[in-house]
Amino acid sequence: MANRPIYHATTKPPFYEAINVDFEFYPGFSLSQKQKCIKSLHEAYLDSYPDRNLLEISSKSTMNLGISLSAFNLTLTNESKTFSVECAFQGSKVFENGGPYTDLFDKTSREAKKDERLKTSGALIQFQYFNKNYPLEPKDLFYNWLYINALSQNKELAKQLLCYDSFSDIEFNPQKSINCQAKAAAAFVGLSTQHILSEALSSSENFLKLVYGNQ
Repeated sequence: MANRPIYHATTKPPFYEAINVDFEFYPGFSLSQKQKCIKSLHEAYLDSYPDRNLLEISSKSTMNLGISLSAFNLTLTNESKTFSVECAFQGSKVFENGGPYTDLFDKTSREAKKDERLKTSGALIQFQYFNKNYPLEPKDLFYNWLYINALSQNKELAKQLLCYDSFSDIEFNPQKSINCQAKAAAAFVGLSTQHILSEALSSSENFLKLVYGNQ
């Protein structure tokens, strides 16, 4: 057995809730094993919440929409430059001894995530994205800001996403990681259904205020 969170969109900040679900885990790294885990996780969640619409968001999803919404595949454009959410996130990291490594914007998502400089440049101190600085607290602020901005730019994907209210990411383990595309997707749905998405994305300061309550 294993335990993973499902993120359900809500109407109040932070516009999602994490629901921890116990499910049968299938070890292994193959796609078939990962998809067995997804099926098991979803069945366990829907046993308790049968009226909810659940989508796996990762490259292991059985749905094309879920694959497209992976941070490795979802893109955003800034100053006429287009890159994946993953590349934007990794290329914006500023460390004690280097960064931001903006050349990662031009890499594949996998190359950006595995770049050795991200491990050898000392402690992470902030993010810098197109000359604007973003703090490390709240811990998932910058990632969620990027991901939700990317969704707002991809209108067709966002429209399809709004057919769902709960999201999983089989690759995400909260014991090991902070940022989660399923969590960001749930927040996007929550903000959208409350009709405050545009206000939240008008500035990172407004995003912080509305989503995190200035925490």
